[in-house]
Amino acid sequence: MSGYSHPSREDDPVHTVRTIGRVAQMLIELRDEYVKRPRPDLLVQIDKRLSDLDALHDELRQRAAGDLG
Repeated sequence: MSGYSHPSREDDPVHTVRTIGRVAQMLIELRDEYVKRPRPDLLVQIDKRLSDLDALHDELRQRAAGDLG
């Protein structure tokens, strides 16, 4: 499989799912960094990314409901 992916519109659920993946990867990297060197600023970043995921979760629900309705 090549690295090519089909472009998606911002209102497309695929866009939301890809963004969820990027944020999840950021959380993994922040976790690894925090485990190596615990710092309060990293906890702030982890909290921010979790909030981002929560917002993306809501967005995905709305888009999925729109696709079904």
